[in-house]
Amino acid sequence: MRINLTSVYVDDQAKALRFYTEVLGFVKKTDVPTGEYRWLTVVSPDAPDGVELLLEPDAHPAAKAFKEALAGDGIPLTQFAVDDVAAEHDRLRGLGVLFTQEPVDMGPVITAVFDDTCGNLIQIAQYR
Repeated sequence: MRINLTSVYVDDQAKALRFYTEVLGFVKKTDVPTGEYRWLTVVSPDAPDGVELLLEPDAHPAAKAFKEALAGDGIPLTQFAVDDVAAEHDRLRGLGVLFTQEPVDMGPVITAVFDDTCGNLIQIAQYR
């Protein structure tokens, strides 16, 4: 058994695609119209056949409530691994990304949390 797809709920798929590709550096993998929305996934450029991230519309009332509750409590929806949190923090901040948690050294891991502009907090982590 393997994880091949996971989701983040987004308030606007076009805006999310721009942020996740142009700012975070993922690449678009799948873009299939499904009526009002799209089956829209991105992947890491280092693993184009790896785990896909579905930019899923938050149209369902439960999805919006879930996102708002997590963000309201300062809880990240998901986490992405990076080689160097400090460098990624500086790169993203330079692109205008808002961080809700600056890099914090927690011993075996360094983390930081940012707003993805689509209603989610995302944590980045560097494991030692």
